[in-house]
Amino acid sequence: MARRLSHIFFAHSLALCCSAAIGPVADLVISNANISPDGFERAAVLAGGTFPGVLITGQKGNHFQINVIDQLSNHTMLKSTSVHWHGLFQKGTNWADGAVSVNQCPISPGHSFLYDFRVPDQAGTFWYHSHLATQYCDGLRGPMVVYDPNDPHASRYDIDNDDTVITLADWYHTAARNIQIPMGAASTLINGKGRSLPTLDAELSVISVTPGKRYRFRLVSLSCDPNYVFSIDKHDMTVIEADSVSTEPLAVDSIQIFSGQRYSFVLEANQSVDNYWIRAQPSSGTIGYIAGVNSAILRYDGAPPTEPETWSWPVNPLKEQDLRPLTPMPVPGEPFVGGVDMAINFLYGFNGTNFFMNGAAFAPPSVPVLLQIMSGTKDPSDLLPAANIYGLPSNATIELSFPASIAVPGGPHPIHLHGHTFAVVRSAGSAHYNYDNPVWRDVVNTGSQLHGDNVTIRFRTDNTGPWFLHCHIDFHLQAGFAVVLAEDIPYVKADNPAPQAWSDLCPTYDALSEGDR
Repeated sequence: MARRLSHIFFAHSLALCCSAAIGPVADLVISNANISPDGFERAAVLAGGTFPGVLITGQKGNHFQINVIDQLSNHTMLKSTSVHWHGLFQKGTNWADGAVSVNQCPISPGHSFLYDFRVPDQAGTFWYHSHLATQYCDGLRGPMVVYDPNDPHASRYDIDNDDTVITLADWYHTAARNIQIPMGAASTLINGKGRSLPTLDAELSVISVTPGKRYRFRLVSLSCDPNYVFSIDKHDMTVIEADSVSTEPLAVDSIQIFSGQRYSFVLEANQSVDNYWIRAQPSSGTIGYIAGVNSAILRYDGAPPTEPETWSWPVNPLKEQDLRPLTPMPVPGEPFVGGVDMAINFLYGFNGTNFFMNGAAFAPPSVPVLLQIMSGTKDPSDLLPAANIYGLPSNATIELSFPASIAVPGGPHPIHLHGHTFAVVRSAGSAHYNYDNPVWRDVVNTGSQLHGDNVTIRFRTDNTGPWFLHCHIDFHLQAGFAVVLAEDIPYVKADNPAPQAWSDLCPTYDALSEGDR
């Protein structure tokens, strides 16, 4: 559990020398270093000594024990930290969900904390990132895969390994704490490499394939802000997973992916031996592909080590409402609007500085919501921050709706719910409600008022604890775009026994001077 750093230097040296996947039991050292992923050098926050953070893997049913070791020392960025394991339910371990101010106090510099949790019934593509202010924009973000030994899609592909994970990230030349209103990233990084307009000779990532082989690529958006339209010239992609939930195969030639979302797709290497552009067009920042910006290279074995000369126009984009779960997943409640035990409509607001959900901007409390509950507070109205906590009854059907508003800038807004996947009964770009077989996921694009969107999701309260619901554009979350859904408050303490090390986090952090936080 929490301890000083005297016993972990050997693990740190291994993390810095090696980029192979780790897990399910491992040390994860969080440290500062100067890096230049797009040719511009800046200080960053690294997980396992790399950007993106080292790949963490395990298998369905594994017991994960990830000891996060805080060696941060750069005063221009936050020195404390946390890690959220995005998409994992944390059933019975709400204290390990990693969201500062909701589930824990930060890990203090010079200390470590053991995230000790089980993954009994989930498999697929996940990721991890800091959940303290906007720290993950400075580099603490990386992919995570939980493999299924009995993957129902196994017959559809030949190769699924560390090399078939594709990460997309926005990269800034300024520390995140100094960015109040993002005006667009300096570059798009694909698997940690990319080009900005001042650095058009920077190295690009190369993904190698063998002719005739079928690859399961796991596409992960590590984005702090933009969404991306992802495509690979002259290649179709067959989507088989959305946010860790297996889907019926769906052939597309481009995928719009929002912050926090993940997709698996099968690509067959069936084109001529050559180099092909991999493209990730961001929704903001530098648009286009001049001199290889927003790009990487798909290289067939035997092709020369040159940049592609290909071009193709996607004509068959992924539409979320076309995705179906591979195995039936009944939608909670009755098949009509409001046909649930509890329905909540969230109205967005913005005053030029802060975002609001139903009139309240989330301001991080000094005592995490979980600790407030553990300390005996039972009434949601007594929990802080006031007006941001929604108490939900146990084993109830819940409907959340998110009518888009043109008065709220920076959209479309990707909304993420911790502790659950949910049925998307109405998707952005569609007026149809699907109560039969909608996609289930954990981040949903809430669309645009221009299209009359009223994205609606449903889930069942079967996971006791306080769970964050927030916009996954990190700068928007920092500006208050969040609420907490507290499930079955009377049983939170009994269902989520926390270790002493968790209880020690707050007094250790509270004792720090402001400059050491």
